[in-house]
Amino acid sequence: MKTSVCIIGGGPSGLLLSQLLHLKGINTVILERQSREYVLGRIRAGVLEHGFAELMREAQCGERMDREGEIHEGFFIAHDGTQTRVDLHKYSGGSSVVVYGQTELTRDLYEARDRMKGVVIHNAEDVQLHDLKSGSPWVTYRNGDDIVRIDCDFVIGADGFHGVSRKSIPRDVLQEHEKAYPFGWLGVLSRTKPVSPELIYARHERGFALCSLRSQTLSRYYIQVPLSDSVEDWTDDRFWAELKRRLPADVAARLITGPSIEKSIAPLRSFVAEPMRYGNLFLAGDAAHIVPPTGARGLNSAASDIYYLYHALMAHYQSGDDSGLDGYSAKALARVWKAQRFSWWMTTMLHTFPDSTSYEQRLQQTELDYLFSSDKAMGSLAENYVGLPF
Repeated sequence: MKTSVCIIGGGPSGLLLSQLLHLKGINTVILERQSREYVLGRIRAGVLEHGFAELMREAQCGERMDREGEIHEGFFIAHDGTQTRVDLHKYSGGSSVVVYGQTELTRDLYEARDRMKGVVIHNAEDVQLHDLKSGSPWVTYRNGDDIVRIDCDFVIGADGFHGVSRKSIPRDVLQEHEKAYPFGWLGVLSRTKPVSPELIYARHERGFALCSLRSQTLSRYYIQVPLSDSVEDWTDDRFWAELKRRLPADVAARLITGPSIEKSIAPLRSFVAEPMRYGNLFLAGDAAHIVPPTGARGLNSAASDIYYLYHALMAHYQSGDDSGLDGYSAKALARVWKAQRFSWWMTTMLHTFPDSTSYEQRLQQTELDYLFSSDKAMGSLAENYVGLPF
């Protein structure tokens, strides 16, 4: 098999890049280790930066997002029994975010690839990358008893943290930076009306909480839990009771509870791999970087990678200009580290750390006090939340 760009990973990053390149006449093949049903079964964040929403529209995949997604011009930070609204529209110069579930976004991208007869190969086992430093890299995968070879110009590694792409870069080339947090998020999805039309980030002495939503009938709630906890430790009743304790009384009083339809615990960590290019292999998304979900930067950081790759590959094929490809790693990492900083800041400001000193606790409180007293501080928060320019 021969293609221009072989994309490893059939999640939203790989699908979006494939769709964008297809519209410019650039051939791609996507290899995905899991089944489509598995990919669509993953529950992930659903807050999209303004730039990501624009990229979906450019990919001709934004119709349902625009119809069913919700434009949010602000969110709340709950603290000390009250809540303060962050006016994104006011403090960011008129920008906003779109709340639209990642599962639905991925479904839209799959349907677009199907309409255009894009090649997406699922259940591709034992994927291996070859001759990445040459001008003619190739990829192999196993289909039953057969080994299939794909020759290509470029390989895009969008196969997540545990994928093969990053592991194909020699250890003496790759530098990894990581920070693990001493807690996780217990998330519950319920078919209930959201407690608030906008997200509520709650700081509480018992631990962080987040009230989010997927639609007006589907709510997503999170609470901070120790890493030693398991899903089995948390019945629905226990979860709802703990969530209410961490919310202002008026919010807790109007919270509608119901059976969970999905429940999981995700540990929080930060991770960056440098460089994001090795020969003709380019990393994107979770294959190269992970952030805690506090500031909704994960999927959005992946989208900026795709934006840079899309434009770099388009310049290569349309005009023979390789400056975008040559500068990809540095440009992508510059934005990635800004997203890391913002996510780290949001996480440290809003969570309860088990070993924090009284000094650190007072600094957390002072950070919030300063935020709410300064238009410039609120502007910085809003600018980062709606998304820095690509």
